[in-house]
Amino acid sequence: MRTSFAGLRAGLARIGGRGIQRRTPAELAAMHVAGQLVARALAAMSEHAKSGVSTGELDELAEQIIRDGGGVPSFLGYHGFPASICASVNDQVVHGIPSRAQVLADGDLVSLDCGAIVDGWHGDAAVTLEIGVVPASDSALSAACRSALDCGIAAALPGGRLSDISHAVQAACQAAAARDGVDYGIVEDYGGHGIGAEMHMDPFLPNVGAPGKGPRLPVGGVLAVEPMLTAGTTKSDTLDDGWTVVTADGSRAVHWEHTVAITEDGPWVLTERSLQSEH
Repeated sequence: MRTSFAGLRAGLARIGGRGIQRRTPAELAAMHVAGQLVARALAAMSEHAKSGVSTGELDELAEQIIRDGGGVPSFLGYHGFPASICASVNDQVVHGIPSRAQVLADGDLVSLDCGAIVDGWHGDAAVTLEIGVVPASDSALSAACRSALDCGIAAALPGGRLSDISHAVQAACQAAAARDGVDYGIVEDYGGHGIGAEMHMDPFLPNVGAPGKGPRLPVGGVLAVEPMLTAGTTKSDTLDDGWTVVTADGSRAVHWEHTVAITEDGPWVLTERSLQSEH
């Protein structure tokens, strides 16, 4: 039985009490290179994604950009995953398998998750795109998730605790739900993770929790912060392909992610696009 991202992250959850590895300034700089390659791939896909474009085309575009930039797609072949990106449409939460047969249409939401390895170091990030005109409720859902990501990143401060990030994400989601008058669901069993010389490392980073728990956030630590939010349930199912995670009630889902380094000067978002790094 092959291992999925879900199985791996469940395993990380069981050992999440372990500390966060510290990276040297040189290692962080190397991870920034990988992160910028991910950012370029996501930017290109965001520009190309429109009604009539298949998720398979987006996958091919991302792989080309990553390889042309001297990297290797993190996801391709990872525990048997068959593509370079995850493309999750509408009620698909994460780990959707892109294909030429899956053509985007006006009104779709698509979450694109992308990873790259450069010189042995990983970057990992995700965005949710609106295809054409989507209902206002879908735009609000995505904005709520992105705001939760920003709040989680802001809590990645040296000397804090891992669950400070979890709590910040949860509080932002709850505030958005109250503002929008919607019971948003924070997807259970999925969350962020440590990252570095491997894509998934200790500790697992839940998107819910009380503050002040878990390992300390050290200078030089790196985490992938990634809230996943639905317009309804907190529950999910996995399709027969063994990868694609969908909402249990068919509600729409969104996913935003960044790779974040903890520094003395505050959070450094390694996968935030920097035009300077492209010159």
